[in-house]
Amino acid sequence: MSSVSVRIPTILRTYTGGEAEVKADGDTLRAVIADLDANHAGIAARVLDDNGKIRRFVNVYVGDEDVRFADGLDTATPAGAQISIIPAVAGG
Repeated sequence: MSSVSVRIPTILRTYTGGEAEVKADGDTLRAVIADLDANHAGIAARVLDDNGKIRRFVNVYVGDEDVRFADGLDTATPAGAQISIIPAVAGG
């Protein structure tokens, strides 16, 4: 199982005790989010919608790759990968 580093946006740091970056385990993004939620209860509900898909206003990157253009939740998360959760900024 791969260990990765996950960058947590300010708005979700209440779930991580204020930590800006946490470690998580998993070979796919889906497994990493499940591990994050096991260690930081409630965070998955802010990233995933009721259908278990990434929320429309949340962008997730594995390295520099936007998972929406890769394999979504099945995107591979190799050991040492940097995962970034970025809430989309609304406005106009």
